[in-house]
Amino acid sequence: MATEVLGWLVADEDRLFRFVAASGLAPGTLRESVRDPGFLGAVLDHVMSDEPSLLACAETIGVKPERIASAWHKLQPPPFDEGG
Repeated sequence: MATEVLGWLVADEDRLFRFVAASGLAPGTLRESVRDPGFLGAVLDHVMSDEPSLLACAETIGVKPERIASAWHKLQPPPFDEGG
């Protein structure tokens, strides 16, 4: 799912620029970063942080927004246990 969302991001130069600026990545490292699960989580974080983007992405790739949200939840780190 994250790679489909990334495809949606890179299909539009403005969306891609906003993502690269927000992530701090250099445009040249984008291709190598695709293999990193943390990067894929960041892709979903980026789309999940903006409801209009989430809805537009879901419509374009032909899924319900809840499916993207579910993938995003799966890539989140486990909760920190402060109890020890």
